[in-house]
Amino acid sequence: MTEKCSETKIRYLELIQNVVTRMANNSFMLKGWAITLVAGIFALASKDADKSFFLIAYIPVVLFWLMDSYYLQQERLYRKLYNKAIKLQDEDIDMGLTPPAPDLESKTQYLQSVLSKTEAGFYIPLALAVAVVIYFAC
Repeated sequence: MTEKCSETKIRYLELIQNVVTRMANNSFMLKGWAITLVAGIFALASKDADKSFFLIAYIPVVLFWLMDSYYLQQERLYRKLYNKAIKLQDEDIDMGLTPPAPDLESKTQYLQSVLSKTEAGFYIPLALAVAVVIYFAC
């Protein structure tokens, strides 16, 4: 027997889902900006420029990796809140958007986000690409 959701519960779940969508969109935008800035730094580093200028390309890689990991952590926390909200009874819904505390089991710790497949799988190859460009440019 399926339980029919009330209008209040549906609105609350939509509210949480909108936050999750925003976090995912921020993460996507940061990845695009990281690639754009690294490419821009390489374009500005001409053949006559000091070769150590290429090392500056690591700054956006590291900074965007850390920021992107924060958004992934927040997205995971709000997904955890969403899953908790699904189980609430109508009278228990308070429309609060404070996410639960991070924990190891649900992979919501910040370091777990930094080392996640989606983050490390994007930023490590980007850092390796920077290393290859530096190697062949110098």
